[in-house]
Amino acid sequence: MSNEPNDTHELADPDRREILRVASGAAIAGISAAAMALDSPAFAQKAAGADPRAATGDRNDAPLGARLQGVQHFGLTVQNMDRAFAFYTEVLGGTEVMRDGDFRGEKIHNTLLTDQEILARERGVNPRTIGVPDLKDGGQRLDVRFVQFDNVVIELLQYRDAQQPMGNGDSWAEPRDHMSPAYPRSMHICFYIRDDVDFNKFIHDLEAESARRGMTQVKANRVITVTSEQERLAAPLDANTNRITEGKSNGWSLIYCKGPEGEQLEFVQALGPVKKTFEDAMADRRRMLAADGG
Repeated sequence: MSNEPNDTHELADPDRREILRVASGAAIAGISAAAMALDSPAFAQKAAGADPRAATGDRNDAPLGARLQGVQHFGLTVQNMDRAFAFYTEVLGGTEVMRDGDFRGEKIHNTLLTDQEILARERGVNPRTIGVPDLKDGGQRLDVRFVQFDNVVIELLQYRDAQQPMGNGDSWAEPRDHMSPAYPRSMHICFYIRDDVDFNKFIHDLEAESARRGMTQVKANRVITVTSEQERLAAPLDANTNRITEGKSNGWSLIYCKGPEGEQLEFVQALGPVKKTFEDAMADRRRMLAADGG
């Protein structure tokens, strides 16, 4: 398979491609209409009446929902990256945004897997037995690819052994029903935090509000090593955010968090170069659909 974006691949069934093209055009039209409504003076006035803090740009003390700008992507941990990528691009018609990978080291390990490390210690078991790869020392690596659809992005993730080639080999772990995000078939929902929101404070307030409602399962990871729930809670505020400042993901901030049912959530903020990468991918897709008559 080529490493180039698959925005020119034809589906095997031309009628199905035409259906997808028409549906894609309708989806983009709906998104554009929604964007126009959001930018309208009437909407701004309504927003100001509902919460003056949002209208003045001071969102950090606004309700949590006012500090979000929707879902950024859905994530799926896969067993075979090339196979999954082919399905979402060649079969379902998505287009590649970008790919990055070979992620390893203590910071990314802690960002993604702190809660599972704590659980392993509490149970007195080897972290590997509950699906925790060794990203910290590089025994395993993480690769990602982002696939653009008209109104959502899907992130494909593969955790592989360091000796395993990118893309066409099997995942480090077998598919199992566990909570670790490293297991194939694991999924997560990623929420997009607005550009002008303090990421660290958002995570702090999210945990506090959830605890107030008795949702004790809502726990965010930390970027520093903690070995107990008490240490996690005592971590400094700036440990709530993993800010990436180099490579293709430069400008990306993230943290993983469990939801109230134990589901895997992610919160991100995309600024600088990586924000432009996603904006360019959407613009390219719209041009492609326009050229196809959408």
